[in-house]
Amino acid sequence: MKTHLNLRTTGKSNRGIFCDFRIVKLIAAIFLVVGTLNFSRAQDQPITIQGNAPIFGQKPIPVALDGFSPEAAAVLRFDLYVQGFSFVAPAAAQYLIHGTGAGNVSGTVTDQLARKMLLSRSYNGSDVRRQAHAFADDIVQAVQNMKGIGQTKIAFKVQPAGIGPGEIYVADFDGHNAQPVTSDGAIVAKPAWVPGKLALYYTSYARGNPDIFYHSLTTGQRHMIADYSGLNTSAAVSPDGSQVAMVLSKSGSDNIWVCNADGTGLRRVTTGVEDSSPTWSPDGRWICFATKKAERRRLAKVPAGGGEVEYLNTTGAPNPTEPDWSPDGKWIAFTSQAGEFDICVIPADGGMSPTVLVSGQNPSWSPNSRTLIYNHRVAGYRQVLSVLDVFTKQYKDCARAPGSNSQPAWAR
Repeated sequence: MKTHLNLRTTGKSNRGIFCDFRIVKLIAAIFLVVGTLNFSRAQDQPITIQGNAPIFGQKPIPVALDGFSPEAAAVLRFDLYVQGFSFVAPAAAQYLIHGTGAGNVSGTVTDQLARKMLLSRSYNGSDVRRQAHAFADDIVQAVQNMKGIGQTKIAFKVQPAGIGPGEIYVADFDGHNAQPVTSDGAIVAKPAWVPGKLALYYTSYARGNPDIFYHSLTTGQRHMIADYSGLNTSAAVSPDGSQVAMVLSKSGSDNIWVCNADGTGLRRVTTGVEDSSPTWSPDGRWICFATKKAERRRLAKVPAGGGEVEYLNTTGAPNPTEPDWSPDGKWIAFTSQAGEFDICVIPADGGMSPTVLVSGQNPSWSPNSRTLIYNHRVAGYRQVLSVLDVFTKQYKDCARAPGSNSQPAWAR
């Protein structure tokens, strides 16, 4: 009865009230569904945490090493250290690397956390050093899912007296098995590999002028690519090997020019002031280089076919030069000079200030885009090569050819 009296006071029939209840329920149901959908969508969306991730200075992967010959152990320690591993006691290691036998290299890798063996392999058919490099590469692949660098090559400049004439050398990436490529007895500079081939471009004063040569390491033959009046230097080969960027002064100023691999089809790409050190983007679309703008050294990039120059942000790293674009396209390493020389890195697409990695100059990326080789001064004019794991900042000096070793280039 109370309900009946209250209903009458609204002036509505029971039917009208029931209709109102249906509408209210329908609206409530709609809000419930929408709210549930929004909650579900929110759960599906990735959570973004603001802040700077520790890209550089990461902790290395702890491993323990035992059972190998001294020579094999030395190779494994070098290769793995400069690719983000550290060596600890077995109890503190995530991975146990155990060797067996005193002849050919044979070893296993066990993941102590997962309690499983990742790798078991034996090697033969070459010397112990090469076997150990191959095992290191397999460890990197098994643990980091990345191709290793143990069997890669480098080219570099050697000056026996520290200054003056020198020669171009080729060696294993750690500096061992170094062999001279040239015998010019002249100033040489800036070796550059042809991707996928045993061939180099480099500058030599063998004919009294800084000219660019192509040199086949397979046949030993070489021929001239650029011998224009003035400066011809800093050859950089496109990723597909079909074109060469270089610095020429034939127009009256140092600019970037591009030609076909055999030297034909020369065309000018930049018209700036003191342009230098070209390097190609991995897709072949851009050339990064050093230049001057308003009396300041800058890094810039230009379309490989020529066009508008874009300047890169290197604030905090003065006088940038010698850029090198990582093969994965993500990073540009370069040299900065503020009194001393420093190796720095920036994202190729911007978005982050330069990071100083280590003292040195002339950085060159490894094929897997994790490691850099560079040179740094040890005494007077004397330079040595070092290899740096970019993300942990661990580095080691390479074996030295007699004299000053500089301007390294990593084969890709």
